[in-house]
Amino acid sequence: MNKKQRQTLQKIFEKPERSDISWNDIDGLFIALGAEVTEGKGSRVRVALNEVRAVFHRPHPKRVTNKGSVKSVRRFLIESGVKP
Repeated sequence: MNKKQRQTLQKIFEKPERSDISWNDIDGLFIALGAEVTEGKGSRVRVALNEVRAVFHRPHPKRVTNKGSVKSVRRFLIESGVKP
């Protein structure tokens, strides 16, 4: 992982949840962690990491995630065994 991806991971685990994390940064973090990322229908994104699967919705029209999405991503990373 590079510096930007480590910073994104730190932002995801901050409390209270942030609502200014770019989806592209989260997507890049998933790829850096070795996750399999595939496109679903519409704005859905399927992610598989360490035998844990999740479906997220890419934010639109803005490109930043909301607090609920950040909580979901954090929960997925914890279940996958990823910690900051």
